[in-house]
Amino acid sequence: MTGSDLSLLVSDRHVHRRVYVDPTLFELEMDRLFGRVWLYAAHESQLRRSGDFVRTRLGRQEVLVVRQEDGSIAALHNRCAHRGAALCAAERGNARRLVCPYHAWTYRTDGVLESVPHPSSYPGDFDRADAVNGLRRVPRVESYRGFVFASLASAGIGLRDHLGEMAGVIDNLVDRAPAGEVELADATFQLEYRGNWKLHNENAADIFHPSFVHASSVGVARSAPPAQSQLDEDQTREQLLANGFGREQWEGITLSAINGGHSYMTGIYRQGVLAPGRTDPVAQRYREALARRHGSARTDEILAVDRFNNLIFPTLNLNAQYQQMRVVVPVAVDCTIVRVSCFRLLGAPDEIFERAVRFLTNIGSPASMIFSDDLEMLGRCQAGMAGSAAPWLNIERGRGRERAGNAGRQDATASELPLRAQLQAWAALMGDLRP
Repeated sequence: MTGSDLSLLVSDRHVHRRVYVDPTLFELEMDRLFGRVWLYAAHESQLRRSGDFVRTRLGRQEVLVVRQEDGSIAALHNRCAHRGAALCAAERGNARRLVCPYHAWTYRTDGVLESVPHPSSYPGDFDRADAVNGLRRVPRVESYRGFVFASLASAGIGLRDHLGEMAGVIDNLVDRAPAGEVELADATFQLEYRGNWKLHNENAADIFHPSFVHASSVGVARSAPPAQSQLDEDQTREQLLANGFGREQWEGITLSAINGGHSYMTGIYRQGVLAPGRTDPVAQRYREALARRHGSARTDEILAVDRFNNLIFPTLNLNAQYQQMRVVVPVAVDCTIVRVSCFRLLGAPDEIFERAVRFLTNIGSPASMIFSDDLEMLGRCQAGMAGSAAPWLNIERGRGRERAGNAGRQDATASELPLRAQLQAWAALMGDLRP
């Protein structure tokens, strides 16, 4: 399929259903998009010691991200060079050697084949040092302030250029740690929905749906008496209430679409322990700890950043002020996994981490009243698009109202600007036929 063919599927008014349901297009995505761009792979707090590893996926490729003996980080394909068996089934761990469970070919953590059982059975020209007998390495691995990204392509733009203005959300997350470092929490929720991977990103940037999709939980929160929770200082109630969008929110939240498909919006939480200017005792102690590192003026700047659902296209979504992360993993054209995690701000009061865990549970767990609504809608979208009738989907809400913004465009109305930007980036990457 040529670039011109793909460009016909996306405009600033419509997108064709094939973008979400065509298995052929999904296979092209795995090659042209996920096979080339920078993808989040791991966090350095998971890789503190030599031999620490994390098993993850880059598109369809399962890889092991490993801390090397020299302190560098490599990503190795989780596939034995002998018979192709997956080496490792553990999500993470520490290993001095990687041993295939099938025939015990043994590799160093840099992927070099170290030994094979019964070596005399191999021909005289068999060379353990030959790269063909080692684990295949992912050609590019880079870290930005502890966030490890990898690219399956041997050439392309650098990580910093890919991040662009969105490096700021990573900066803000790390700068919020009084000790200057964040740590990925062990607990991670993994949720699966029967829909295309792009639907999650589009939904996260859509400020029009919450009042309708989340109406039931908003209603429950409105009926609950305020300031009565002994468990979480009303955090759950305020999170649910915040989805009660109306005209004020639709016209008052600024949406930003950054070149390359990245996007974010201004914050949605205005009350209680999640509000940007909160002054409760825990927030005060936290601010004092942060000021000891940065000084009062810089602390004010850091805490004033109030951005929500920061998408680093195509798979990473961050919320710095709540220490939240989502990673989208495409499985099939109609099946997606979302991994939801949170960070600990080292040096901050324990209660700040407890609030992050509560946020994670409320908005991203299997029991979440919010995320379960979203996944239901994404599944309905996928099911509806499976039929061939009415093949074009409308994406023009807010079209023509955008203004120039930070390295992209902005809109302060209930716009589908981020959806259009994501799809335009998709079409550009998919249509790039360079090797």
